[in-house]
Parts: sequence; C-alpha cells; structure tokens
Amino acid sequence: MKNLALLLAATGLLSACTVVPETTARRDSGSAQVASAPAPRGPALTQRPLAVRPEAAQCLTQLDQAGAQFTPVNDAYFGNGCSTVGTVQLAALSGDNARLGVSNIGPVQCGVGTAFAAWARYGVDRAARQILGSPLARIETFGSYSCRTVAGSQRMSAHATAGAIDISGFVLEDGRRIVISQDWNNGTAAEKQFLRTVQQSACRRFDTVLGPAYNAAHHDHFHVEGVLEGNSFCR
Repeated sequence: MKNLALLLAATGLLSACTVVPETTARRDSGSAQVASAPAPRGPALTQRPLAVRPEAAQCLTQLDQAGAQFTPVNDAYFGNGCSTVGTVQLAALSGDNARLGVSNIGPVQCGVGTAFAAWARYGVDRAARQILGSPLARIETFGSYSCRTVAGSQRMSAHATAGAIDISGFVLEDGRRIVISQDWNNGTAAEKQFLRTVQQSACRRFDTVLGPAYNAAHHDHFHVEGVLEGNSFCR
C-alpha cells in the first residue's frame, strides 16, 4: 500500500480528472483475425492525466493488494472509438509462492487487470501445480489494447478500449510450455485437462471468454474480456 501511495502521488493521480471513454465493445467474435480500424500512428489526439474517481483509486488499491506489479497509464484518446482510459501497464503478477511473468501485454483496463491477476493466481497457478505438477512461471499473451473492429463487422472490439486480453500460452517453472494452438487438441491428456480447466476458471472472473471451441479465429488463444457482473458468455 505504501508503494501504491507513492506511485499515485508521483503520477499526479490525486489531482487529476478524466472523462467517459468514447465506446466499448461487449463481444469479440474474432480477435485474432480482425479487420483493423485506422490505427493511430502518432501521439494520442487527446491525452489526460490519470483518473481521480474513487472507483478508479479503489481498483488500483485492489490490484496492488493482489500482488501485481504495475504502472498506471495516462488516459489517452486516439480517435475512431479507440482509447486507453483507466488503464495500467502490468509488469508481473503474483502466484501463491512466487512472481509470475506476463509477456507481450500492453495497457489494460484496471478492472480487467485485477481479474487477470486473480485468475493467474487462483485459476492458473494452482491448476498447473495440481494437474501438471509444476507451478506457473509466466503467462504468454498476444496483447491487450489494439485499435480494431470485430472481424466481419464495423463494431469496435473490446481491445479498442483495452478491455480484453488474448492469452496464447503458459510457461511452467519446470520449463514446459503449454501452447493453446498446439496443446488444446494435440497435447497430453494432462495438458488438455489443464487448458480446459483454466478456461472454465476464467469464465468465473471475466464477462466474456472465447477459446478454440468457439470458432476458428480463436484456435490459438483465449480471449478474456470485461469483469464478470452476472453470467459470463463462455465458449
């Protein structure tokens, strides 16, 4: 908590304000093969200091208490419905006994980052030890924020507002690498059980979870989106 307070003070969180993001998407039917919206190629059109809303500060506190290493990111608007508002840059997560790495991830909404941190510890790390006999070392991703539309539509993806993460694989402490594209169908019995277990665990924390069983666009990753508030869309 002390480190978080110093971080917030250093970034100016206590004296800033924000506005509501332009848009957000609820469903992503093809986050790996998507039609890209015109992507920003320079600085954000508008950029604002970090949010001071009580719920934003509370989320950062929860993420800190979850043992995550992160940096709050300034709010930015890129046009075309794309923005990074109320986001953090994750550097590491926390397992039961050790730090967990996370690769290739960009800015992500704080609430989604908090759900991700809890899932990594209670869903993935524990499943890895129970099913595969080794703790988790790192979660590999295809990223989070991306200014793009859902495949086959003009609707913006949740990635366009940093509200989703695409998970591609898991590296265990003993060196094994479980890759969704290869091991969902062709892994050992234990590896396939592990992947299905962690997907079901994600469905208890995220609003939307899409995997290889959903469609061909998700053959190589889990798309996790939003924070669960009711029943999840889990496929």
